[in-house]
Amino acid sequence: MPEVSEFVAVRRHDGGIAELVLDRPKAMNAVSTQMARAIGSACASLAADASVRVVVVSSTAERAFCVGADLKERNSLSDAELVRQRPTTRGAYGGVLELPMPTIAAVHGFALGGGFELALACDVIVADETAVVGLPEVSVGVIPGGGGTQLLPRRVGVARAAELIFTARRVEAAEALALGLVDSVVAAGTDREAALALAGRMAANSPVGLRAAKRALRLGHGMDLAAGLEIEDAAWRTVAFSADRAEGVAAFNEKRRPEWPGM
Repeated sequence: MPEVSEFVAVRRHDGGIAELVLDRPKAMNAVSTQMARAIGSACASLAADASVRVVVVSSTAERAFCVGADLKERNSLSDAELVRQRPTTRGAYGGVLELPMPTIAAVHGFALGGGFELALACDVIVADETAVVGLPEVSVGVIPGGGGTQLLPRRVGVARAAELIFTARRVEAAEALALGLVDSVVAAGTDREAALALAGRMAANSPVGLRAAKRALRLGHGMDLAAGLEIEDAAWRTVAFSADRAEGVAAFNEKRRPEWPGM
């Protein structure tokens, strides 16, 4: 049974895969304060669940992954209310970004502004042919505030990110793939299926290894090589003497599938 709150659901799949479902289809998943709170809460629960090996972020909206901030709600907020809302908003984007297990965004239709930032917070972005991505915030007088100014240049470089952010332009799937804004493009309507299949290939591996590898990738990115190698070594030490490592080596030598203890 899915774990459902208004605007967000968590579906459990075999093999330790969890699906974080954006479920405000009538608003094309525009992120209101209430939806941001639900995303943050769901992420906190997933982060604390040792049985979850991989998370897929998907959408029930037919025409969109997520169109970003709920500008109708935003227009009704006073300056003081906007300031009070900010930690809740940051909690949603930070919640996805800080998930300790691998994460995959399944993107179709519009993924704009905060919607694209939710995808950028994931480790891998699978898009279908209908996907249109972009960070158009400067066109409405703000800037990407869900991590976009930091995450996009880490994907595509500072100059490319600057061009995309400063022009506020929307990018269709084929160009998005060519620029590295997404990691694969699949047939229309198959983004979720493809993301879950990829999640299955990841989740077949050691849960301890997956989390340690993600930690090393995230913490080491942007460091000089010597510092990055020290981060990698620290992550290696967390798995080298684990039950998962012992099971993985035994399974390899016995020519069988491992049964991961997850510790």
